[in-house]
Formats: sequence, structure tokens, C-alpha cells
Amino acid sequence: MQECGPTDTPEVDHQALRAKYLVERDRRLRPEGQKQYLVAEGEFEDFYEADPYTPFVPRDPISEEIDVAILGGGWAGLVAAARVKETGIENFRIIELAGDFGGAWYWNRYPGIQCDTDSYCYLPLLEETGYLPKEKYARGDECFEHAQRIGKHYGLYDNAIFSTLVRSLEWDNSIRRWRIGTNRGDNLRARFVVMCQGPFNRPKLPGIPGITDFQGHTIHTARWDYEYTGGDLHGGLDRLAGKRVAVIGTGASGVQVIPHLARSAEHLYVFQRTASSIDERGDVPTDPEWAKTLQPGWQEERRHNFHTAAYEAFAPGQPDLICDGWTEISRNLQAHLDATGGWAAMADPAKFLELRELVDYQVMERLRQRISSVVKDEKTAEVLKPNYRFLCKRPCFNDEYLPTFNRPNVTLVDVSDTRGVERITAKGIIAHGVEHEVDCIVFASGFEITTDLDRRLGIQPFVGRDGLSLYDHWAKGYRTLHGTMSHGFPNQFFTGYIQGGITAAVPAMFEQQATHIAYIIAETLARGASTVEPTEEAQDQWVATIRATEIDNTNFARECTPGYYNNEGEQQIRSVLGDPYWPGFYAMEDVLRTWRADGELEGLVLEPRRAPRPLR
Repeated sequence: MQECGPTDTPEVDHQALRAKYLVERDRRLRPEGQKQYLVAEGEFEDFYEADPYTPFVPRDPISEEIDVAILGGGWAGLVAAARVKETGIENFRIIELAGDFGGAWYWNRYPGIQCDTDSYCYLPLLEETGYLPKEKYARGDECFEHAQRIGKHYGLYDNAIFSTLVRSLEWDNSIRRWRIGTNRGDNLRARFVVMCQGPFNRPKLPGIPGITDFQGHTIHTARWDYEYTGGDLHGGLDRLAGKRVAVIGTGASGVQVIPHLARSAEHLYVFQRTASSIDERGDVPTDPEWAKTLQPGWQEERRHNFHTAAYEAFAPGQPDLICDGWTEISRNLQAHLDATGGWAAMADPAKFLELRELVDYQVMERLRQRISSVVKDEKTAEVLKPNYRFLCKRPCFNDEYLPTFNRPNVTLVDVSDTRGVERITAKGIIAHGVEHEVDCIVFASGFEITTDLDRRLGIQPFVGRDGLSLYDHWAKGYRTLHGTMSHGFPNQFFTGYIQGGITAAVPAMFEQQATHIAYIIAETLARGASTVEPTEEAQDQWVATIRATEIDNTNFARECTPGYYNNEGEQQIRSVLGDPYWPGFYAMEDVLRTWRADGELEGLVLEPRRAPRPLR
């Protein structure tokens, strides 16, 4: 489709910039870290459990025995269900709080929502379903529709239990099944459980003093209220006419929703602690001629190219198939090495990281200069400039966001000096001692991603064999085999950012994990075993492998501005990436393929039929 070369970036004094970055970080650090956010429960329950899109329908509790329970109906759950069904298993359930499949794409229906990474990489199972996105960056409704497409393609709707929240998980060794309790009073007894809640599971709320005092209307971007605003996810929020609106949060969701709010509200106040990096989106429709050229395996080829750009570096002459802001640093690095003949030096990891850091500074300076060229007011432009490295916060790409601040009805309120909004009152928001009276507050504060696991899952109790709590078992760090199973939790499987391979297209990670999990489940059943779990030795060896191969990025994380990428700057750096297998996603794929090809289920105990093969 697209062809692209290196971008024109300015020369920089990277030592001076690094010093500035540290100053800007310190201005925003809060001593309470993650505790600055509220749990969406109790009086805030509607921000999590209430479904504004599907009416609640009472039903009788379900009591049944099933082979597999899949907890979550987003990408992870859909892919897991597809792979499980491909093994021939039909007796499974997908338990989902939402009223349909989609996960974050079900809940996130705010105006302007759009995929901000290459859709041809991002959307799962494109070749399996025979679908191509309409645009390079799919709109939110198209992502949601694709989730429904997967559900229909694999016949998963018959297996779904929607509008249901899992409350408890307890292993019952007497029947060798997991007992699953829900908010509907269900009693499900599952032989296997696959955890597929995904990283964007629980809305995050800022713990601003007075948040319950506000007498106006409140909306979270993950639970949009079109009854109040009018319009739809394409805009046209006509019911905001004559209303004063405040937005708290300028991350990925804030950047997308703010232009639509500005067009419809009488006045919009944008409260910003930290600016996002903003580059052009440059969206284009899918080229039908390009689509005709696609061969089997095209999506994996594209994903691999994206992964190389994001986590490694392009080789000499390697094309950039993505050609956007996510791949710019690797593209520029490749051009620099071509021009200087410096490829041999890249064998030294320290030199590679040093050069990549320099290119990072140059790209970020280009973005700051771009802001000055778009935003007319110099003071506003300065506040909108990101002062940190490229991946300290999630990069944003939007063609309408920056011009929004040239509108006379938009006020940017910089709250970096106070590390956020000071207080919410009955009538509005106080910043720098000034009360801004508003009719509506929009919390564009995203999701809890690096908070404590028990808080994110909300499952109590969650206990395995002999009453072992998962939260206690993982209190000092993840303990798994291959990131998917943990000793003491038979027939239990995990997905997401734990101790596996990570890649730029997150659903590809779910596909890798689901394939592995489905294989183990099918093999356990085929061998006549009732339970499967890793030995403690196998678990410890995998943790040792993670430790031996890890890349220490704590200095990078500590120098970043606080956010969910670095656990709000807490001393215990809990990365959004979890505890990954640092050799990489494709190295992890080799590990898993080799393990499965061996056929011995090395490191697993299957009961009652066979003993585990000794570890090599």
C-alpha cells in the first residue's frame, strides 16, 4: 500500500533534553502512586458494572457442568474460544460482563473512538474470517462488529453467558473442577478455566477530593452516555449545545473525544497533567488493488514487520510495511545506519540502545515543533508539548486534536504544577484556586492496567489447591510455566501480559497463548487425565529463565513521566508489559512450538494417568 522513508528530524542536545525530561517528570510525580485512583465499586459501581448499551434482563441462576469456562469475551476470550472449539470441544462457556462480545470495543463507544495502530495487524483472525478492515485505522464500530463477526463465524453465541460478572473461583478437589460463582447466583462447575479478562478490563477513576460532590452529570469514556450528549461515536453531540463541559484526561481516549466535545459544547475545559505525544494519523481507505495481492500468511508477515519496528530494528534493506508514527524511529535508525555505515556497531547492544535513544530524542523534538506550527497560541502550544521519550506514554495519532485548541470555546487548563486537579465541587472543578463551573465532567482516565491483580479482577475468593490464593501466590511476582499455568492451580490457564512473549499487535499475543492453551486442554482430555498443572520445579525453572533473559529497563521506566506504562512512577516498577520473556515474541513462539512438537508435556503433571517427564 504505502511506501515511506525516514522523516526529517532536527538536531538536538540530547543531554539538555534528558535533564528537562527529568524536571518535567518530577513536577508530575505523586507520592501515592496508584492509590491516587478510586476503585469503581460501591457508589462508583455504575462506572464498571452498569451496562448503558444492553438492558439488564433478569434470569434464573444457571447450574451446570462444563468442560471449559472462558472468562471474558474480548479478543482474548474470542480467540481462546475459537482455538478450543477447533479441538472439537463443544461443552464450554464464555462468561462476559458485557451484553455482547467485544471487550474494550464493546465498552468504549465514546465519540471519535478509533484503532490507533495498523488495523491489518491489530484485528485478530482476519484471514480465518475472510475480512479486511475498511481503513488502515478501523473505527470503533468496525472493531466491535469484527468481534461479533468472530462470534458468528465460530458459532460462539450459543456458548456465551452475557451480562454476567464472575465473583468467585474455587478449586474443588473432590470433583476436580473449578466452582465459579457470579453476580447472577450461578453455580458453574468447570473442568478447565481460561482467564481472558484482558488488560483493558476495569475503568480507572481519579481519586480527586470532592468527586462525589458534583451535582452535574458525569461520564466515563468507557461507559458513554449518549442519552445525555446525543449523537453517536461519529460525533454530532447535539444535546451538549449550550453546555459547559470539562474533560479530565488527555491520553488515548481524551485525544480522540476532545475534538467532538469541542464542536458541540458551548465551552470545553481540558484539564491536563501530562501532554500526550500527538502526530498525524494519515488514515487511508483500504486499497482494493492491494487487497487482491494478498497471499496466505499476509497478516503474520505484516505483524512480524510491525514487531520488528517496535521492539527490535529493521535490517539493512528491510521494508517498512506499516509506514506510520509507530515505526518512525526504526525507519530513521535504519536510514542513519545506511548513511553512516554503522551497521557493524549494532552488534553491541549498548551502542544500539544509545543510538536508538538519540533518534528517539530527534523524533520527539519533531513532534514538539509540529505542535508549534499547528497551535496558534504560543503558551498553549508549549503546554501541549510532550517532554519525555517516545514510549514513556502511549503515543497518539490524531489529525483533529491539536487544531481543537485554536477554537475560541476551548480552554486548556495546565494542572502539572498541582499534579492534577485540586478538587471537584458541587458546581465544577478547582484548579490553581479557580473554580471552573461546568454542567458535565467527562473522565477520560482509561483503564486500570498496572494496579494490584485482585483489584483489577475483582474475584474473591480466587483459590486453588489446598486453599491457596492466587493473589498470595503471586504477591512477590508472577510464577508460571510459559506464562499460562501456575503450580497449585490445576486446569487453570492465564492470558495477557504475564510471563510470555509480547508484541506490538496485542491480539497476536492472545492468539499465541490460545493456541498453546487449547493444545494442553485437548491433550489432557485425550490422555484421559482429569487434571493438569505444572510442577513447582518447572514453574521455578521458567521464572529463572525469565530472570536470566530479562532486560533491565527500570532506569528507562523511572525516568519516564508517571503513567500506566511505569506504574505511576512507583518505586516498585510494575510495567504494563508484565514480566515478559525478553528474547521476544517470536523466540517465545519457537519455545512453545518446540515444546508441543516434543509431545511429552514436559514439566506438567497429569492425573491420574501418568507421571511427568523429568525436566532436562
